[in-house]
Amino acid sequence: MTVTIYVPGDSGALALGADKVAKAIEAEILAHGIDARIVRNGSRGLYWLEPMVEVATDAGRVAYGPVSAKDVPSLFEAGFVTGGQHKLSLGDPEKIPFLAKQTRLTFARCGITDPVSLEDYEAHGGLTGLKNAVKMIPADIVKQVTDSGLRGRGGAGFPTGIKWKTVHDTAAEQKYIVCNADEGDSATFADRMIMEGDPFVLIEGMAIAGLATGATKGFVYIRSEYPHAIAVMSKAVEVARSAGVLGKSVLGSSQGFDIEIRSGAGAYVCGEETSLLNSLEGKRGVVRAKPPLPAIQGLFGKPTVINNVISLASVPIIMDKGAEYYRDFGMGRSRGTIPIQIAGNTKHGGLFEVAFGLTLGEIVDEIGGGTVTGRPVKAVQVGGPLGAYFPRALFDTPFDYEEFAKRDGLIGHAGITVFDDSADMLKMARFAMEFCAIESCGKCTPCRIGSTRGVETLDKVAGGIEPEKNLALVTDLCNTMKFGSLCALGGFTPYPVMSALTHFPEDFRPVAVAQAAE
Repeated sequence: MTVTIYVPGDSGALALGADKVAKAIEAEILAHGIDARIVRNGSRGLYWLEPMVEVATDAGRVAYGPVSAKDVPSLFEAGFVTGGQHKLSLGDPEKIPFLAKQTRLTFARCGITDPVSLEDYEAHGGLTGLKNAVKMIPADIVKQVTDSGLRGRGGAGFPTGIKWKTVHDTAAEQKYIVCNADEGDSATFADRMIMEGDPFVLIEGMAIAGLATGATKGFVYIRSEYPHAIAVMSKAVEVARSAGVLGKSVLGSSQGFDIEIRSGAGAYVCGEETSLLNSLEGKRGVVRAKPPLPAIQGLFGKPTVINNVISLASVPIIMDKGAEYYRDFGMGRSRGTIPIQIAGNTKHGGLFEVAFGLTLGEIVDEIGGGTVTGRPVKAVQVGGPLGAYFPRALFDTPFDYEEFAKRDGLIGHAGITVFDDSADMLKMARFAMEFCAIESCGKCTPCRIGSTRGVETLDKVAGGIEPEKNLALVTDLCNTMKFGSLCALGGFTPYPVMSALTHFPEDFRPVAVAQAAE
């Protein structure tokens, strides 16, 4: 019987030497004459254990990690192909505490299946949601997604069903589904993991969105920094098209839907939906004024659903298990699960999918395991480079859109960056302003000019020049940017700046600045 060995092809695992490990395993298979095959799967998201190699045995899958190429000969000597004991043995991967504590709905197959095998996808429950949707009228699909409570996982938290209903209700000869895969926030990698590890779940979600709204064409806009995701998605679309999942007839239905993969060009602002639309149309990526909303006049002036990867990839489970099943997870208006991405100075960096409601402290201390340096946690930034810095005093905040908003924070794309007590929050505030200045599309004055003046003013604070006066000016600038910017880039930059100033005022005092300079 052929032994199946799983070696991740995920970018994170590749960066840690997964290709070298795969080649070493292949060499050992040939040298020992073993009947075995290697499957390049996605990652399960336990990045401190990558490359994590798994073997399918009669007793189930057995994991080993982190594996380097030099470990491979000793693995085979220890009976690796039959799940033998080794210093790198992790046992049943599902029982590793980091995985066992999760509620995997969207990421149920990621790291388990062959990403480009449609047969493998179906064998693990894939396409059930789309098969159900094909039998329903569009309005009922929209209602099921609406009733599930699914909100945009790209950061804004806007109800997905409302977007779909708007496009469904707007008459037009052509409609589009656009997947925003321009994942540019720091500490975020959930979109990439799905596209590299389970691309068919995104394709299925987009096809369901097409059936629900009457859209016949979809685009996946992937950031150019994700070459492996682009390659896997392109291959998966070809496979889906040849199998009749995409094309003139979706699974034999009367409606067609096809997908095209597009690559971005490295602009952070193209993660904003209207800038993304301009880029897709071949124009400069600048923000559009709203109204009109993209759901009414979007891509090429046609009604367009724009959702991010995780939003669309969450739809198949809703159409498979039902709205109530999905809605039963979570708290308040935040329903379902959220893939939390833990990064920065943390022992256990990785992806943790769980229902909304865990506190920030539980995520950082219990799941992330604290700092890798062993020093105290000083601050946690949630929501990417535009997210607020939370001190330990706010670690009781539940992971929920509204609860974070109450404390002047935002969940964003659910990326968490951990900092220990060596972090200089004045420098972090300056970085936020500088990031905005560099990435601004230049369309509106508060963002374009405000961020540049913000950098200059914070440099004066760092230089001890009239600190109180200049900090008051920073506060005024942030107020102008927050309420006057055209999009979230300028509008959210005040979150990291003001949270750093509010929660860590000691880092902005002349004495602290002078000590930091010494």
